[in-house]
Amino acid sequence: MSDTTTNEPSDSVSQPPTWKPVARSSTHELVIDAIEEQIMAGSLTVGDPLPSERELAAKLQVSRAAVREALRVMESLGVVVSNVGSGKTAGTFIAAMPKEALTRFLRLHVALANFSVDEAIETRIQLERSSTALATGRAHDDALAGMNASLAIMDTPGVSLETFNEADTAFHVAIARASENQLLSDLTEAIRSSLRRPILLAFSHVEDPRGLMTELQSQHHAIMEAIVERDTERAVQLTEDHIRAASTALPGMTFSKRPQS
Repeated sequence: MSDTTTNEPSDSVSQPPTWKPVARSSTHELVIDAIEEQIMAGSLTVGDPLPSERELAAKLQVSRAAVREALRVMESLGVVVSNVGSGKTAGTFIAAMPKEALTRFLRLHVALANFSVDEAIETRIQLERSSTALATGRAHDDALAGMNASLAIMDTPGVSLETFNEADTAFHVAIARASENQLLSDLTEAIRSSLRRPILLAFSHVEDPRGLMTELQSQHHAIMEAIVERDTERAVQLTEDHIRAASTALPGMTFSKRPQS
């Protein structure tokens, strides 16, 4: 037997790869990058006007269609606001990002991303421990009234599961808002909202949903009492215990997974 090997290709060997030029980023994404660079450098701040569509296209040497698409995307994210008409208020301006835009963005990504429920719950625990600690020292009468309003809805005899769940979310968001930290509040609302559907589905597997609702409401009242009494340590621990107890009592919570390619 010969030890000689051959490098000649056989019929079974696939054709060599064909290399093609790599497509550059979409032009409108480059426009977004250019605007973002000016914002990060401090050259553009909230309230500053952007050049007109024609001017910006000329400065960046791109088409007006690319500028128009970039501004459309940035407006949907709440980064810019466009006003039609004439005068000083007309045009496109750098805007303070509305919390609704950030919350929607986070809520959708948490709900659609391939995160496990355990990860979402652990993240929620850390966020709500922090927001509860701050709220205990900062909550004023209006904030406490908001929490109590949610508790009152959940206390309503015969309240539907859907209404209870909405008020449950509102209660936790009210605590986060009482922390007077907008980012904590928006993150809490996004994650809690992303769990709304899994929670409702999990309730269908609970043997005694009304009993569980009563138990959860008792825990809510205990958290509220600790906040009112300014007992930070107890409020924080009760919040974590509540979230863990609820997740344990609600089996089978799952996010919809993205289709596997």
